[in-house]
Amino acid sequence: MVLKKVEVVVVVLVVLVVVVVVVVVVVVVVGGGEGVEAVVVVVVAVAVVVVVVVVVVAGVVVVVQKKIKYTRTSV
Repeated sequence: MVLKKVEVVVVVLVVLVVVVVVVVVVVVVVGGGEGVEAVVVVVVAVAVVVVVVVVVVAGVVVVVQKKIKYTRTSV
């Protein structure tokens, strides 16, 4: 089974989200003191930025691929 670029991006995105969730849980369980909220906020903020960047990049890749296919078929 060969993964398309978009599918690879989605898989990477899912893995990143899982990693972020695990990190947050570990920090809350192990830390449990002051400053935990700050760490969680930072981690969530980074996660959101990563998700947005990945979605935008995936969208651009899809659009570019469609344009390439269109120009090939039209010629």
